[in-house]
Amino acid sequence: MSEPITAPRSSKIFRAAIWVAIGALIAAAVVCVVWVLIGDSNGIVGRAFLTILLLAGFAGISILEASLASRRPAWFALASIVSWVAALIIGAFMIWMPEAAGDYGVGAERFFKFLLILLILQGALLHIRLYAKAFARYQTTFTSIVTYVTMGLVVILAIMLIIPLMLEEFIEFRDIYWRVLVSVAILAAVGTALVPLVNALFAPKKERPQAAAAYGSQAYPAASQNDGAAYAAPATAPAQAWPTYADGRTPLPVMPDGSPDWNAYYTGWPTYPQQPYGAATPDAAPAPEAAPLAAPPAPESAPAASEPAIPPVPPLPDLPPAPPQR
Repeated sequence: MSEPITAPRSSKIFRAAIWVAIGALIAAAVVCVVWVLIGDSNGIVGRAFLTILLLAGFAGISILEASLASRRPAWFALASIVSWVAALIIGAFMIWMPEAAGDYGVGAERFFKFLLILLILQGALLHIRLYAKAFARYQTTFTSIVTYVTMGLVVILAIMLIIPLMLEEFIEFRDIYWRVLVSVAILAAVGTALVPLVNALFAPKKERPQAAAAYGSQAYPAASQNDGAAYAAPATAPAQAWPTYADGRTPLPVMPDGSPDWNAYYTGWPTYPQQPYGAATPDAAPAPEAAPLAAPPAPESAPAASEPAIPPVPPLPDLPPAPPQR
């Protein structure tokens, strides 16, 4: 029931419905023209003006339906076009059917009846659309039977409500007609209530997203076996740039444990001699005879090896006071 209008078969059906709407528009115009030529001249100007408005409104609605068809199911787009074609035929009939002699205000009465007929048609169409959504949530043999029977009853009820509005000026409807109408309305109301009740009792509930069992179980990967850090860096965190000297371009030397040499930031000399690429590690290399200048002790709050951070720029040395100006 939810086949998109973009499917080949549905597209052909909808195009056929559009051509039916165009044909109905042309046929209604031709019938109205013939009626103008051979009919009586009582109120012919007003009826012609109402006919022009009816045809223009139907053309605009057909264009709107064609633009909205791609976002609707195929059956709903087809049913909507059919309902507007029925409204066009009913409107033309109510405009051109003869009036009884001596009746005043019949035109205004028919206009409000036509608006009521439009409300009945669109209300039935909206009811079927919402009912189909409720049926699609939980489908069983019972709900399928109830759904199709209820939709048929809603269509019959809409037709039985429209016929008296069109023909009550010429036909007197007996009491049995209204009894049948009320019975159909009761059955349609019961069927409308059954499917939502079955959904509330037996349809599977939508699962709500649950929180993770432990914080960081998904956000943080497992730490390496050779890594002694307390936790690993987030998987989605961007790679942090290697710290540099104060010039912002020269990278700091590397300590034997792989961390930046922060003492070199303050002294300008590496704490350990740097080996060229591919040479032995600093732990295996012999200590050099002449070591560079002794480096001051590392700051107490040195950053952790796994969390490098750029320390603040060292303060400038004290300069002598400037001589007083004369």
